[in-house]
Amino acid sequence: MTIAEYCVFASLLLVLLTIAPVKWLGIRSFDNAKPRDPSFYEDPLRARAWGAHQNGIETFPFFGLAVLLAEFRECPQNLIDELALLFVLVRLAYVLTYLGDRPTLRSILWLIGFVINIAIFFLPLLRQWLPT
Repeated sequence: MTIAEYCVFASLLLVLLTIAPVKWLGIRSFDNAKPRDPSFYEDPLRARAWGAHQNGIETFPFFGLAVLLAEFRECPQNLIDELALLFVLVRLAYVLTYLGDRPTLRSILWLIGFVINIAIFFLPLLRQWLPT
């Protein structure tokens, strides 16, 4: 497996680990029979964790597809790996700023992550001009 493929898995874990600790720490008030009960997410930190989790779910498919497309089209693997690793680091920072209630920095990090994703997605288009 490539580093980029491990990054796809890390991105998935980040989505899951964004919400799991909040549910675990709120075990006394969390009802697994109603996991999406809005009253559990009234706490500001829980609400931010839920928002970061949902955004991760929205971002994951595009990232996974972009990595697989770039690899399938035989783009330079080292570049795919570097961009994928950078994406995961930016997403980790994004989650931390979301939980830390830093909306401006969070939005900047979201934009950086999106640009990285676009770059990975369009690597096949630029492949002929990239070093091998």
